[in-house]
Amino acid sequence: MTARTVGVIDIGKSNAKVAVVDLDSRTEIAVRKRPNTVLRDGKYPHFDIDGLWAFALGALRELNAEFPFDAISVTTHGASAALIAADGTLSLPVLDYEFAGPDQYWDAYDRARPDFSESFTPRLPGGLNVGAQLYWQARAFPAEFARTRWILTYPQYWSFRLTGVVAEEITSLGCHTDLWDFTTNLYSSLVMKEGWLDRFAEVRPASDVLGVTLPEVTAALGLKRPLPVYSGIHDSNASLLPHLLERDPPFGLVSTGTWVIVASPGGDIDNLDLRRDCLANIDALGRPVPSARFMGGREFEMLTTPREPSAATIERVLAETIALTPSVVQGSGPFPDRQAQWSRPRERLDDDEVYVVTSFYLAMMTAECLRLTGAENHTVVEGPFAGNALYLRMLAAATGRPVEPVKRSATGTSIGAALLARMDRPLPDGHEAALVEGDAVAAGYAAAWRRLVGS
Repeated sequence: MTARTVGVIDIGKSNAKVAVVDLDSRTEIAVRKRPNTVLRDGKYPHFDIDGLWAFALGALRELNAEFPFDAISVTTHGASAALIAADGTLSLPVLDYEFAGPDQYWDAYDRARPDFSESFTPRLPGGLNVGAQLYWQARAFPAEFARTRWILTYPQYWSFRLTGVVAEEITSLGCHTDLWDFTTNLYSSLVMKEGWLDRFAEVRPASDVLGVTLPEVTAALGLKRPLPVYSGIHDSNASLLPHLLERDPPFGLVSTGTWVIVASPGGDIDNLDLRRDCLANIDALGRPVPSARFMGGREFEMLTTPREPSAATIERVLAETIALTPSVVQGSGPFPDRQAQWSRPRERLDDDEVYVVTSFYLAMMTAECLRLTGAENHTVVEGPFAGNALYLRMLAAATGRPVEPVKRSATGTSIGAALLARMDRPLPDGHEAALVEGDAVAAGYAAAWRRLVGS
């Protein structure tokens, strides 16, 4: 039977939700949410697994009564792993990756972790590298770690709770964990040196049916029959999946929010620069995806608010090359060590001029990320910046390639996780993509900006 309605457990860092996704329309038709609480008791800050499980079961039962599911899928944030004892319980709590405890072994872990050319993973603080979590847990809690039979990637932990089947999955292993070797497509040298290999389960594709709901889960959900449960997927790759099913690589995808995340399916991972906030992920089809990022949404909020500047203001900024150079938020992005500079004193600029200059700055930073990741063909922009005409114009001019703004809601983590149940291209809806093209005036500004930056 071809699935149409999928129940999705979608656990983000701040909030958890259960959604019902209609695959024919690629829309969420019902949602339940709760905060993803971090508990401060016990050995270290950790996620409220019992609370999340009770919420997921209750929400799935309630939603299935109104919109019967054909299948269940899971997506979660990255940078988390569940340590499972032989009896199926947690041998240690699921660590909050923002906790700084793993930094206790910063120097020792630096010596143990793989080189960037193997893992394509930058060194990140706290538990953002799952390898650093495991390294710390093994040393800080040796007895509990010794009880660990399985180390499960986080989406697959929840699939295990639903089915009783253990598995790993490549998008979760490949997202800045230090656990995967991109050159051999096997576990990394860190896993081998630490003796963890036999604690990892079989690697299964995200779109595999892992199993069916356990009898007790079937009963708790009020199901008439057991339902298939898919292996599950890392949330950033869930967001990427609808685009991969709609178009063939290479292309550039720009997801905008607090962070501007650039992914370039079909791009080149061999020239990624770890000093410039670049890394590689692995998509749901098992292919490496070069990525880069900067805190563009945060920078926009710091500098300006949405407005409608006049054509005369826009022309003046372009003609006089009024520019902002990186970086407003330092420590990340393609220019992490540079301090932002305005080409003329900001206090002499009015609010509309600041908005125009900021929009152009964000476009130029995005273009640099696309260049670093080897993006080709047209660029897809989703999220808030997809509605910023100045940003889109400058991005098209700076890259020399058309830009496609995506304003519809048929993307996102829950939609992508549901698509694991039906990995097909959407039917044409009769609408041609509205592409934004560059122009000579904006291209001249982009060239001048690059001269100022020296890139």
